[in-house]
Amino acid sequence: MSSVPAAAHAPAFFSFPFSDLRERLSRSLIGESPMKGVLLIVIATVFFTCSDMSAKYLTQDLPAIEIAWIRYVVFCAIVIPLALMKGGRQVLSTRRPGQQIMRGLCMVLSTILFLFGLGHLSVADATAINFVSPVFITALAIPLLGETVGLRRWVAAAIGLVGVLIIVQPGSSAFQLAALFPVAAAATWALAAIATRIMSATESPQTTLVYSAGTGLVVLTAAVFFEWTTPTWGQLGVGVLVGLFSTIAHWLFILSYRHATASMLAPFSYIQIIWASGLGFLIFGAIPSVGTYIGAAVIAASGLYTAHRERVRGRLEAEARAEAAAR
Repeated sequence: MSSVPAAAHAPAFFSFPFSDLRERLSRSLIGESPMKGVLLIVIATVFFTCSDMSAKYLTQDLPAIEIAWIRYVVFCAIVIPLALMKGGRQVLSTRRPGQQIMRGLCMVLSTILFLFGLGHLSVADATAINFVSPVFITALAIPLLGETVGLRRWVAAAIGLVGVLIIVQPGSSAFQLAALFPVAAAATWALAAIATRIMSATESPQTTLVYSAGTGLVVLTAAVFFEWTTPTWGQLGVGVLVGLFSTIAHWLFILSYRHATASMLAPFSYIQIIWASGLGFLIFGAIPSVGTYIGAAVIAASGLYTAHRERVRGRLEAEARAEAAAR
């Protein structure tokens, strides 16, 4: 599943532990220009799309849980050893084990739900619908974080839901119940985002990463025995690519935030819908409907405005803190 929908919160979701390599690449290859951040996030959306395309191909023959399990195996095999090498056993120390596990469960459930959706929808439709996650983050921030959400952000959230309805077309002959899977995936992803915010004051990104990856792998390993279909070597290879593409995408996504602000990068994350449409046509012959493009544009507009309001609120809070400190 792509993490791009939560663009404004992505740096807290995943943080690669091999900081030395990351620093060298940043200095020698990337530089510190905001445009480099834009380039990185655009490349990340390509890898996210490639991961989704590979997963879509596998859904024709393998259960969604098995695809998710292969992805998590690859992800854990790369990330957990590197996290332990960098932080030692300290990365396993957490003050909030229950919340860490709950976040991991939300992440893996979001992945499974999105893969269920991919099995019945085009990648473009599933991707566009999944971009509605900022709407759920806005709604959940009130009861779970105690945030005050203004009228304009509520209007933006409502517009985002309208975009989903345009794509899903409930009540028409084009409606598919499977469209509810990426909606549910976006909702559970939003819960994971909220959990990340709650734990950010006491938990390191590496600790959160290890617990989320480990929790997902344990759950999927227990569940995959009930949904197992022995893959061919070719299918196994594609499954490894799903995990590899996703891991690379997350790494590039995080690197992009070292060079540009979330408000600047947010518009470019929606380019993923273009890649999903183009590759979906080339690989599967899927032609997105006019409703998909209109709905995706509406969802993008909602997400961009929400990111803008987050930036404005952050600036006002920073100014208030500066004034309080000056007194």
